[in-house]
Amino acid sequence: MTSIPQARAPGRVIPGFGLSLGFTIFYLALIVLIPLSAVFLKTFTMSWEAFWSAVTSERVVASYKLTFGASLIGAALNVVFGGIVAWVLVRYKFPGKRFVDALVDLPFALPTAVAGITLTALYSSNGWIGKYLAELGIKVAFTPLGVVVALTFIGLPFVVRTVQPVLEEAERELEEAAASLGASPLQTFFRVILPSIVPALLTGFALAFARATGEYGSVIFIAGNLPMVSEITPLFIITKLEQYDYAGATAIAVVMLIISFILLLTINLLQAWTRKRAGKK
Repeated sequence: MTSIPQARAPGRVIPGFGLSLGFTIFYLALIVLIPLSAVFLKTFTMSWEAFWSAVTSERVVASYKLTFGASLIGAALNVVFGGIVAWVLVRYKFPGKRFVDALVDLPFALPTAVAGITLTALYSSNGWIGKYLAELGIKVAFTPLGVVVALTFIGLPFVVRTVQPVLEEAERELEEAAASLGASPLQTFFRVILPSIVPALLTGFALAFARATGEYGSVIFIAGNLPMVSEITPLFIITKLEQYDYAGATAIAVVMLIISFILLLTINLLQAWTRKRAGKK
């Protein structure tokens, strides 16, 4: 009588999972958690009155408004126009397509200081683009509008590269079915295509926003750094460090970290809700 072999418990897909997990936690703690903890610990050396005074001065609050406001505007613009760029690269064939596709990654490869100098040269009152805008009464360089332009420039690849693979994997049959049922192109886009790419758009928005809030090199040249007008928070932190006010610099950094975390958490929750809703449909 032959015995039936018992089914063996499936092993882990990745060998050495325990060691890999331990290394991952150690690496993240070393690179992320410990530096962030140091920021909070340095801030805790201040009294509450000194902390509140450092993070709520009129000049610092103005820099918050510009940094987060410009980052939100830049990320929102990239969602719209980055989505269009991704759509064109996926759905159309045209001469020079590979060149345009490579240009999307240029903000990744270009040093931020070079990007800032280039944008300033283009949008200054005597620049190639700025001189025509100046005739219309629009000043870009050395204004908050210049900050928005710089943050939009550096955030574009995040949206395009997030949405592009989703569009490539989208099922064309659903679009054809909608068209065969009498749906107009706009109805097909808003009811079939857009719901499938909304999570990717939100992810791209979050990445572009997170990148913009900490941007420094490409902004300081085109912003002009006028106090209460075009001074961003990262520059204010650098100024505090140059004055050896380390506690004041970390206090402002903690506020930026908390606000950024809350905004990113909200976006991630909205993204999860959108995916859950799309799954139910």
